[in-house]
Amino acid sequence: MSKLIVPRRSLLLGSAAVAFAPAAAFASSDLGKPAPAFSATDSNGKSWSLAELKGKVVVLETTNHDCPYVRKHYSSTNMQTQQREAAARGVVWLTVASSAPGQEGFVSAAQANELTKTRNAAPAAFLLDPQSRIARAYGATVTPHMYIVDAAGMLVYKGGIDSIPSSSVSDVPKAKQYVRVALDEVLAGKPVADAATRPYGCSLKYGNNAA
Repeated sequence: MSKLIVPRRSLLLGSAAVAFAPAAAFASSDLGKPAPAFSATDSNGKSWSLAELKGKVVVLETTNHDCPYVRKHYSSTNMQTQQREAAARGVVWLTVASSAPGQEGFVSAAQANELTKTRNAAPAAFLLDPQSRIARAYGATVTPHMYIVDAAGMLVYKGGIDSIPSSSVSDVPKAKQYVRVALDEVLAGKPVADAATRPYGCSLKYGNNAA
């Protein structure tokens, strides 16, 4: 099991400790403002930038395949199901690997593609962020840490994928699916009711040389 580095506090849930994002990452002062610009290359060598996606709703999902909280949502197919639901509605879902080289969760392009295949995942792209630039720009601290950018380029959601901070697959159907609900509201032209929720998961593995 992945060793978790807890930013501020933790709860013992089953056999795994859940890492909560620090208060700064939970604050909502950046919501309703232009989302941080970014550009990155995906696992197939294609370049992506937020500027080029203006007019589309975008979901960002930080990932670490060794994290039990990430595995929870992939082994239950919760993440893949929501990726496909989003794509069917014209939403661009970007999975982002922001772990630094040598750190848990770092993947090469080939490994990212293998993960997409073996997990039967369906993001629009698997972005490689080995210098943690996207993660730092958005203040991501855990995996999975979720963000929604609306068609106007505004950050309208940040936080957890759901409401139960555990690594147990059995909790998925009991939880409020924050990202799914927020996407429904965004696509209906409504404000997001729970726009800032507390993310939970494994501490994101920034490197000392990240910039």
